[in-house]
Amino acid sequence: MTRKKGPDGTPGGPGGYTAEHIQVLEGLEAVRRRPSMYIGSTGSRGLHHLIYEVVDNAVDEALAGYCTEINVTLNEDGSCTVKDNGRGIPVGIHPKMKRPAVEVALTMLHAGGKFEGQAYKVSGGLHGVGVSVVNALSEWLKVTVDIDGGRYEQTYARGAVTTPLRRTGATQRTGTTLTFKPDPEIFEDTTFNYDIVAQRLRELGFLNRGLKITLTDAASKRENIFHYEGGIVSFVESVNRNKDVLHRPPIYLSAERDGHSVEVALQYTTGYVETMFSFANTINTREGGTHEAGFKQALTRVVNDYARKAGLLKEGEANLSGEDIREGLTVVLSVKLANPQFEGQTKEKLGNGETRGIVDSVVGQGLASFLEENPSVARRIVEKAVSAFRAREAARKARELTRRKTALEITALPGKLTDCAVRDPELAELFLVEGDSAGGSAKQGRDRRTQAVLPLRGKIINVEKARLDKILANTEVRTIITAVGTGIGDEFNLDRARYHKIIIMTDADVDGSHIRTLLLTFFYRYMERLIQAGYVYIAQPPLYLVRKGKEERYLHSEEELEATLAELGRQGVTVQRFKGLGEMNPEQLWETTMNPEKRTLQRVELVDGMTANEIFTILMGDKVEPRREFIERNAHQVRNLDTVG
Repeated sequence: MTRKKGPDGTPGGPGGYTAEHIQVLEGLEAVRRRPSMYIGSTGSRGLHHLIYEVVDNAVDEALAGYCTEINVTLNEDGSCTVKDNGRGIPVGIHPKMKRPAVEVALTMLHAGGKFEGQAYKVSGGLHGVGVSVVNALSEWLKVTVDIDGGRYEQTYARGAVTTPLRRTGATQRTGTTLTFKPDPEIFEDTTFNYDIVAQRLRELGFLNRGLKITLTDAASKRENIFHYEGGIVSFVESVNRNKDVLHRPPIYLSAERDGHSVEVALQYTTGYVETMFSFANTINTREGGTHEAGFKQALTRVVNDYARKAGLLKEGEANLSGEDIREGLTVVLSVKLANPQFEGQTKEKLGNGETRGIVDSVVGQGLASFLEENPSVARRIVEKAVSAFRAREAARKARELTRRKTALEITALPGKLTDCAVRDPELAELFLVEGDSAGGSAKQGRDRRTQAVLPLRGKIINVEKARLDKILANTEVRTIITAVGTGIGDEFNLDRARYHKIIIMTDADVDGSHIRTLLLTFFYRYMERLIQAGYVYIAQPPLYLVRKGKEERYLHSEEELEATLAELGRQGVTVQRFKGLGEMNPEQLWETTMNPEKRTLQRVELVDGMTANEIFTILMGDKVEPRREFIERNAHQVRNLDTVG
């Protein structure tokens, strides 16, 4: 066999694979070629990550003690401006690169002031790719630096310098102002969402006590100021403001140890849901990590020790489990450290081994002292955990029923699952269907190879108001857990998910909306990682069928109906309003709602954990007044709401 040679005469690989095929991507071209490697995605999450990277730099200045105010503005032209009153990015000539330091920071990966540990003791944007990646993925970017009595400006386009750094005037202020416009060549949609940005800035306001962060939408004139002197204690109080609490104020613990700053605020509620927000260097570690493990370990040990000492656990009784002790607990845990090890650029899990022991020690000592000094609060906490402990055996037995040992085990349960043939979870879909009638149509109309159907009889239990043993005693809940395959709570394992699309399919009326909310509450509270993985969807069945002659159109809204009637004219047109899925025959249900080539699915995304927690508490919790206020405040946004007689 004769192999092709390269242009220099050296042998090439099979198929003419030679040295000339090895590409070296210069500068920021690698970022533009593979943006998801740096910001996670080119969808909404990646788009908003650009703002977070710039804001994190300003927060780093605050952590270093040099910044007190950050202003974020969503401009009318689609750009975003982030302005701080920190020290300003240096503008002097970089000794090695022979270019202004600000230009180096904005055009070179891994260039920044965070590697030596001198300019920044603690930093959230530790990878050093933040602002340079923002620059690379922006159609244009402008930086203004106020430093040493002067104002300096420079502009860029898609990561490349378009004007040299120049001094434009004198000023007594210091700080950096950076305006950028996301590149439509990179992002699917370049429109920033105010509420998504507000969620992150609110978190940063809580986590950086005294720091004032202002968010403004120039088009709508909407504005929020996030400024909390109470820090993470205010965070916990905000999360629990619509809940009944066991004690006031929240317990607050903090200490500096071995290069770590540890802050914890916790408060018990009378409910059953555990809520934890954890952060490392102000980055939301949604997937947890060693700091969370250290906290849980200390909490479990200290509460058990106190319960034994106080005689609330008898000799011979088993210890309280961590799950028992965290029932109804709201926690905000924030650690700051010099060299955090995050998993990936999106920084969602902390991996530092030493952090676990440090957090364990700080929480263990601080909480033990608090319980000794506050015996009435301590007794309430332990009694709640003991109550959970006594219900745990019933929950454990109920949970055993949900473990799927064979493909046929679930068929004995009410709400029988009709499974699909394929066994690859990535190809498999599970439809949770309201009612036996719609379930029957779905079973007949589905693609039997890839689509499973589980009819739900009636409404599942409201998990917001029930303990786990009661939840698992609910037939419909057990059936769902068994069908999904992941287990719940501490036993949850995403790798065991039998379907990568779990589709909630309910009627477009009040009852359907309620069932959908009950299901979403259950998934959010007990299978949140299904939502985070993007496995949960809501079907969008049509509201109307419009016929004129042989032409048929399925429509999803009043607006579509009005537009269609205007187009077709009203003469000879018949309009059918679907009150429920059961009114559709199998062919209609397949064609409109289940056929992957024609259907519309809405993926459930968890954008703002704090707001989601609050909304589920309001809608499904015990307190009536917050629910009434929420409905009154948001009633104008409701469409296609039927009345019930």
